[in-house]
Amino acid sequence: MKEKNFCPYCGLGLTEKFTEGRMRQYCSACALPVYENPVPATSVVVADEYDRILLVKRNIEPKTGWWCLPGGFLETGESPEQGALRELREETGISGKIDMLLGVLTNEGRFYKAILMIGFLVRSFSGTARAGDDADDAAWFDKDRLPEIAFNSHRSLIRIYYAGYRQNNPNPAYSP
Repeated sequence: MKEKNFCPYCGLGLTEKFTEGRMRQYCSACALPVYENPVPATSVVVADEYDRILLVKRNIEPKTGWWCLPGGFLETGESPEQGALRELREETGISGKIDMLLGVLTNEGRFYKAILMIGFLVRSFSGTARAGDDADDAAWFDKDRLPEIAFNSHRSLIRIYYAGYRQNNPNPAYSP
């Protein structure tokens, strides 16, 4: 990841300063630290009536050609739930309803120091899965036939679904 060299507020060069308990980039002109915050993203475990999950094959970097959960970065003005459902529609053509939060994880990114991944479960959905937006393919996979997954956070959310959620809800067709 590229380091910031200039203050995003006034444009002057940044220095390093020990402030608020750690070394941070600092703008002397504004007398403010420049915080490096995690970038919020979402992903969705979509499970069908056969307990298969929907994955998309990436056609952009990082990890072009790898399989992952539908998801992406949040946009200003949308909630994590709205962002997750938008990304699901854009990448798969499926419209869904969020059943529950599966987890919140952090991941180091190639372009960002940290990504805050918010993972949701979707069991109620409509439409036919098809590749869209930044995906080359969209397909359903059984637990025992999963391809290699691109991102650690996505692997973790899949494990959470199959380990935690399935133990408490053994009938995947069950709908509260």
